[in-house]
Amino acid sequence: MAAAIALLAAGPLGLGDGPVAEAKEAARAKSKSKKAKQVECRPQSPQKFLKRRTFVQKGMLVPKKHAKAVRYLAERYGHVETEETRRFNPESAHSQATTVQFMGLPLSIHEKIAPALHCVEKRIRATCSGKPRRYTPRAVGGFRTANSYRGAEISNHLFGIAVDIDPDRNPCCGCVDPWPTSPLCQEKKRTAYERTALTRCWIKAFERYGFDWLGHDDLEDTMHFEFLGNPDRFTAK
Repeated sequence: MAAAIALLAAGPLGLGDGPVAEAKEAARAKSKSKKAKQVECRPQSPQKFLKRRTFVQKGMLVPKKHAKAVRYLAERYGHVETEETRRFNPESAHSQATTVQFMGLPLSIHEKIAPALHCVEKRIRATCSGKPRRYTPRAVGGFRTANSYRGAEISNHLFGIAVDIDPDRNPCCGCVDPWPTSPLCQEKKRTAYERTALTRCWIKAFERYGFDWLGHDDLEDTMHFEFLGNPDRFTAK
């Protein structure tokens, strides 16, 4: 099976090419903050052909289905420093990074999904404030520059459309070591919902606006959400 992120070792990562790049990224985020707050939050579902469980079946990558998903993402978000993705888009995904505040924490993501993430946070603040639904994140991670999958599979962190929340509290039981031996994964649970500290309210808020939760995947990657909707649906009011 294609193995996933070694998050305990990597930690939540963002893009960082030094103080100058960080300053430029912060300026871009500031200049776009007003626009992000004016978007119309239109619910949508993740597109099925982009879901990992569509092109990874029984632990095996289905090349044609995977290639279709990669092409769509590269055309929409930019290349990820591979020959394959450069054919579809000369602009890199990395060059379109922006830093936003998500639930009070800085997060580096692709600028095109900033409106979707804004809608998720708005939904969480409106519907997940009660005690059974409440969750307070401590660490979040988005953009990465190194692939965290083995083989030909490409992590959506490279496109800047994936978000990880608290790896120490929300395990990925199908990922590489040390996850399989983690006490959180060894406990007998009926569903991934029972393995994660995230509340269903939070998960549903992400899913409402085009994010796919990899807790549903064979990996049971409960920390991981990736935007697989159409970013153009979040139009300005």
